[in-house]
Amino acid sequence: MNREGNTYTILYAAIMVVLVAVALALTSQLLKNFKQENVRVDKMEQILRSLNIVVSNKTEVAKTYRAIIKKELLVNEKGEVVSSFEGNDLAANNAFNMNTANQFKSISSGSEYILPLYVAEVDGNQKFVLPMNGNGLWGAIWGYLALDADANTIFGSDFGHAGETPGLGAEIATEHFAKSFVGKHIANASGQVIGVAVVKGGKFVDEREFVDGISGGTLTSNGVDEMISYCLKQYTPYLTKSANQE
Repeated sequence: MNREGNTYTILYAAIMVVLVAVALALTSQLLKNFKQENVRVDKMEQILRSLNIVVSNKTEVAKTYRAIIKKELLVNEKGEVVSSFEGNDLAANNAFNMNTANQFKSISSGSEYILPLYVAEVDGNQKFVLPMNGNGLWGAIWGYLALDADANTIFGSDFGHAGETPGLGAEIATEHFAKSFVGKHIANASGQVIGVAVVKGGKFVDEREFVDGISGGTLTSNGVDEMISYCLKQYTPYLTKSANQE
């Protein structure tokens, strides 16, 4: 074949494209399990951080998680536990693997739903960890809110984002912002779950306890405020029952 001709050039380019595509596909497949495990470990780390536990050694995350998290539950809109996982089933079940972002979106349709909830034990005291999903300025935001056994007092929190502005809205992922929620209450004096407000610095609200929002990140702060209010509302039946039992 004439190496100077167009046919050779086109054939050579086509073969190279196919070889590169095959190599990329094989690499992606080989790394699939590795990537899935990284996502799984990252989720466990976020849940632990909401409980004020930071594990520096990645190899110890799963062990610590299983020592702290006692049960992973699926609860329905009536506050009833429909599934409970513990022991070897932790971090390997429908509650842990649920795409809560899609689940929260579907709730607005008014249909029946189930949501995951984590029961932990820290220093001999029971905690509840609630996942949350919402929207910031540029994309998805999410978080975990840990409550004391009274199902009212915030023990800890952790927030994340897909693409908020560095130095502004992205500050929701900092420890400083997460710590500002500690000790706040999500219910009023009557026991009604109303959440915690995120307000502009120097402002306040009458009906809810509040934390200062991110300076220069008003829209992201508003997104966190709406996320907390909306997601807590879905857990209200369960939290109310737990508070009454306490």
